[in-house]
Amino acid sequence: MRSMPRNDPRQYDDLVTEWWRPAGTFAILHWLAAARAALIPPASGPGRVLVDAGCGGGLLAPHLRGKGYRHIGVDLRHAGLRQAAPRGMTAVNGDVTALPLAARSADVVVAGEILEHVTDLPGTVAELCRVLRPGGLVVLDTINDTALARLITVTLGERFGVAPVGLHDPALFVPPRRLVAEFARHGVTLKVRGVRPSMRGLFRWLALRREVSGRPIVPAPSTAVLYQGIGSKSLGIEGRDRYTRERHAG
Repeated sequence: MRSMPRNDPRQYDDLVTEWWRPAGTFAILHWLAAARAALIPPASGPGRVLVDAGCGGGLLAPHLRGKGYRHIGVDLRHAGLRQAAPRGMTAVNGDVTALPLAARSADVVVAGEILEHVTDLPGTVAELCRVLRPGGLVVLDTINDTALARLITVTLGERFGVAPVGLHDPALFVPPRRLVAEFARHGVTLKVRGVRPSMRGLFRWLALRREVSGRPIVPAPSTAVLYQGIGSKSLGIEGRDRYTRERHAG
């Protein structure tokens, strides 16, 4: 792979063939996508839209089949989108800091393993909230800004091949308290919980480089390394009125 600065998005172009190798470089991203999808309920009616911000190669798509959403994936890299498009989703080229979507157009917004890569966290959160309808759901996962997270994700992770060298810039890791506060500024109440790979699944992948089945991501007692977030956008007076009209119309 080319020598690049940490967190350079061009790395994903060089790694494009890894997106759909379940036992390959992005194995843990497959596991996290499945865990993320478990937090997303079936669509409450026809025409519901789910926006997958920073969708990469579309790893969330298989886990949404049968849930009834129009799945729109937005990503900066064309190479990943070409992998995502055949997976049953609408692939859109765009930046998560300026989503090419209308305000209040999404019933669910998903941000999986993207917030630790953005250089403008407030702007990104503002965009996620802008496209989310009042009463809509946000689901995310990201990496905490702790010494333990830097040790596991960068120092050890890169040494043992859990993450490609240079994929993360630990200066961009996101403390939960900051993320909760950013979402609260836009009327989204976010709750977080720690998660981690199962020891059995991680060992099987590291030692044997084989695909892992079952539940390779499990709850963790701490948010110190990886954590999920789930929240809903406040209806407000205008939002409550619109929500009532839509439900009656549906």
